[in-house]
Amino acid sequence: MAPPAMGQSFMSANVKKPLFHKRSNQQEVIGGEIGVGEELSYLLLVNFSPIHRAKCRIINEATRGYLLRSGERSGVTMFCSEKKSLEVERIVKANDHEYNEKFQYADNRIHTSKYSILTFLPINLFEQFQRVANAYFLCLLILQLIPEISSLTWFTTIVPLVLVITMTAVKDATDDFFRHKSDNQVNNRQSEVLIDSKLQNEKWMNVKVGDIIKLENNQFVAADLLLLSSSEPHGLCYVETAELDGETNLKVRQALSVTSELGADISRLARFDGIVVCEAPNNKLDKFMGLLSWKDSKHSLNNEKIILRGCILRNTSWCFGMVIFAGPDTKLMQNSGKTKFKRTSIDRLMNTLVLWIFGFLICLGIILAIGNSIWESQIGDQFRTFLFWNEGEKSSVFSGFLTFWSYIIILNTVVPISLYVSMEVIRLGHSYFINWDRKMYYSQKAIPAEARTTTLNEELGQIEYIFSDKTGTLTQNIMTFKRCSINGRIYGEVHDALGQKTEVTQEKKPVDFSVKSQVGREFQFFDHSLMESIELGDPKVHEFLRLLTLCHTVMSEENSAGELIYQVQSPDEGALVTAARNFGFIFKSRTPDTITIEELGTPVTYQLLAILDFNNTRKRMSVIVQNPEGQIKLYSKGADTILFEKLHPSNEDLLSLTSDHLSEFAGEGLRTLAIAYRDLDDKYFKEWHKMLEDANAATEERDERIAGLYEEIERDLMLLGATAVEDKLQEGVIETVTSLSLANIKIWVLTGDKQETAINIGYACNMLTDDMNDIFVIAGNTAVEVREELRKAKENLFGQNSNFSNGHVVGEKKQQLELDSVVEETVTGDYALIINGHSLTVYDQWFITLFNIVYTSLPVLAMGIFDQDVSDLNSMDCPQLYEPGQLNLLFNKRRFFICVLHGIYTSFVLFFITYGAFYNMAGEDGQHISDYQSFAVTMATSLVIVVSVQIALDTSYWTFINHVFIWGSIAIYFSILFAMHSNGIFGIFPNQFPFVGNARHSLTQKCIWLVILLTTVASVMPVVAFRFLKVDLYPTLSDQIRQRQKAQKKARPLSSRRPRTRRSSSRRSGYAFAHQEGYGELITSGKNMRAKNPPPTSGLEKTHYNSTSWIENLCKKTTDTVSSISQDKTVKL
Repeated sequence: MAPPAMGQSFMSANVKKPLFHKRSNQQEVIGGEIGVGEELSYLLLVNFSPIHRAKCRIINEATRGYLLRSGERSGVTMFCSEKKSLEVERIVKANDHEYNEKFQYADNRIHTSKYSILTFLPINLFEQFQRVANAYFLCLLILQLIPEISSLTWFTTIVPLVLVITMTAVKDATDDFFRHKSDNQVNNRQSEVLIDSKLQNEKWMNVKVGDIIKLENNQFVAADLLLLSSSEPHGLCYVETAELDGETNLKVRQALSVTSELGADISRLARFDGIVVCEAPNNKLDKFMGLLSWKDSKHSLNNEKIILRGCILRNTSWCFGMVIFAGPDTKLMQNSGKTKFKRTSIDRLMNTLVLWIFGFLICLGIILAIGNSIWESQIGDQFRTFLFWNEGEKSSVFSGFLTFWSYIIILNTVVPISLYVSMEVIRLGHSYFINWDRKMYYSQKAIPAEARTTTLNEELGQIEYIFSDKTGTLTQNIMTFKRCSINGRIYGEVHDALGQKTEVTQEKKPVDFSVKSQVGREFQFFDHSLMESIELGDPKVHEFLRLLTLCHTVMSEENSAGELIYQVQSPDEGALVTAARNFGFIFKSRTPDTITIEELGTPVTYQLLAILDFNNTRKRMSVIVQNPEGQIKLYSKGADTILFEKLHPSNEDLLSLTSDHLSEFAGEGLRTLAIAYRDLDDKYFKEWHKMLEDANAATEERDERIAGLYEEIERDLMLLGATAVEDKLQEGVIETVTSLSLANIKIWVLTGDKQETAINIGYACNMLTDDMNDIFVIAGNTAVEVREELRKAKENLFGQNSNFSNGHVVGEKKQQLELDSVVEETVTGDYALIINGHSLTVYDQWFITLFNIVYTSLPVLAMGIFDQDVSDLNSMDCPQLYEPGQLNLLFNKRRFFICVLHGIYTSFVLFFITYGAFYNMAGEDGQHISDYQSFAVTMATSLVIVVSVQIALDTSYWTFINHVFIWGSIAIYFSILFAMHSNGIFGIFPNQFPFVGNARHSLTQKCIWLVILLTTVASVMPVVAFRFLKVDLYPTLSDQIRQRQKAQKKARPLSSRRPRTRRSSSRRSGYAFAHQEGYGELITSGKNMRAKNPPPTSGLEKTHYNSTSWIENLCKKTTDTVSSISQDKTVKL
């Protein structure tokens, strides 16, 4: 059954017969029965209060009515619940807490933390036991509590399990503590709230829906507000939305005219009792729909009337707003999402491997259980007469069943639970290294690096793709006017005494603008010929600068010091208007109908007849003005690819020359813009303007008609020239992008700019280079089109991928070595004797308990935290070292099974060499020492020494801590061993430590130490031999660089900052105003004209722009580094 159309009554929408008709104070519920073959029932709520709405999905909306789908397949509709449910509409009344509280709206307190004191333990334990190893050991602990099958005491499992759980919980609690701290800092910010007809300071968390808040300049917005009034004319205010969308360009918001009249009158604001009916909380930052009812009239609301939480009020002394959404209902928090438990790829791989290990353990247990059943049925019966077994235990099948669980307990160490603890500690250590890294410290703002989570560090060594925003990330969003071409002549170049073009040096003096008033102090221009042309009265130069002064949407104001300040929507416009101001053409002020400028000291007022605004389709903007002499002119600036098509045929020669200049500008990485004008006949303009007014009043095809009229008048233009603006990149962007590219990391830059600007940024950042023969522009508008274009591009590029040499990345090798060592320890530490069908562990229970958490944990942690295969300098010189981490070459299933085989080999060596030596051995005193406990002590000592030597061989970078942890662990082992076999501890715990003096007796025998030495050599030598041959015959890139490091006493320093270099390429237009349409309509309406001066703001800043020769040096250095190590290996850059 389809829902009824908008405006159609529900009773007429295929309803067979009414089932009920209930009416109450604020609701009317009409239900109906579904006809045969219809699957869904519908319920229409007319004037239904939001507090009583059911948890049903909205399907359609009629006037104040909501059509809801119950989801039932029966013929009876659902009655709606009386509980607070999913909000489908918000109703807010200003200055009325009692009215708003009945809707139970959220307060303004935010929670980004995961836990509270009460929920931490259950939630954290639930998350931790999602790890397979933790869940396994919990089950194992339960099994060990059953006496019939427990072959080991419970503490052998609970001690490592509790240690793992506790350390992880402490780390998670620490992370969440900082989230709580951040939340408290935000929640306790102060804001001025209108309470009892006066403004009072109130904490953000106490702000309620319906409150009226006063904001001041440069203050964060506390909640999603309906703008009521501001210090600016017509209720305008300027906000910065960088916290929401990353854009630093100011956005304009405007209050309703009926509320802007409230101004700053506290008494009138306190009496404001408007009711807002709007959409429910959602995460759409660019959309808002609502209705304000006040004084018997209704006013529609849109996104331009709303100030969102996270914005900062700029260039506006004050404003008042009414809270619509608070706390978790704000659009900022709706986009933040719930904090999730994140797992790294290594975590996921380890879970898979643990499942495989567990499967192997089950299979091994089954095989041993079957063997036990066979033994019991064939041989075990012969012992029952002497052992007096119970009747219930005579079944060989039941004996095998119990033995299965017994072996599962005995062989539990095959599951590497200690690996998880080591991973957590290493991640915590690495996060502190990130925070302490001086090379990642930003001194200008005293901001260090901050690892906000300690669970994802190793992912930094496996990055394949980087998605980067442009504005504020790659660029500083600061533009500087550098060059221009006027009537076929380039201005901005520097020439020597012979007339040859040279680079700007410190000895070269810039043009002195100090004699002029209202100049930009930071603007520098080194070509004096432009000032000479201006002073000589060149009409083309004057017209060029006049166009820059008139054709824009900049707002001007004077601060308290009388300095002229420009408020720009786009930094491009700011750069051009500022340049014109320094050359004597100063934009002074504007009204809805006029623009006042100063031309070489003479004030001139132009009538503003029309603004043909910029958008991403037109890629240009124009203004039509009338000068004091009555001449009407159209001034236009835009992308050269667009504007050149609009030129009059008589511009052919100038067009060719200007195109060459644009190519030269683009070759230097500058953003280009074409400049043109047209003289208009008065009669023609009046006819055109009449058609424009008709088009603006049209209800159908309005935008198409206006666009057609713009095209009509923007033709037969006369070319004046072009501008070239330098876009300021962030410091180090080019070097960083180059290194990332050489490391085989794919970089995607996300930008709302048009294609020309995006290509410009690509070349400026060296993501696109002139060496790239095939650059494909994907311009599809649908998923199918984009997929098809990508397929074609892939076909054209097939087989042209560059191959990089394999190597090791420093951070990833730490993880790989640590993982390898723990896996090997796990396998070698697992061995049991099978005696008469029953199990007996070789090692005593305390050794099994302490092996992973005491004897071998610290060396593994020291290696994982401090080790590095090559130095940081060599890592930067050879970015290809990063690639193995991307390809998971350092730890994968194959490497895991190699480690398992290594562990099995070591286990066999440890057991059988010791067993063979003890088979018929006597001590120096002639006494027999082949007892079980001496055998266990010898094997345990051999195992600890072998593992420590193996970790020492794996360590590439030795520190004092490495030495202490590795050799200290051996010392700790012997200390604990002798303590457990001493008379003192036997006197305290006689049942737990019965082998008094065994360690002292065994380890004083020379033959025992010979056995330990033999097992150590037999275990380690194959590994040493294999690694020696591998490094000598098939060295990896990191092996080669490590050998080179050893041969060098000093690491070669990095190359210094590179000199400027020129790049020739095809022309790329740099025309880029804001990402949205301009404010031409707002300017001509007069709504943004200031009544008084706002607070002062800083002007454009200037930073050094790096050239690209460093890239060539790096590529050459990388190639030289690799080729000097191995002539056989080719590194293709």
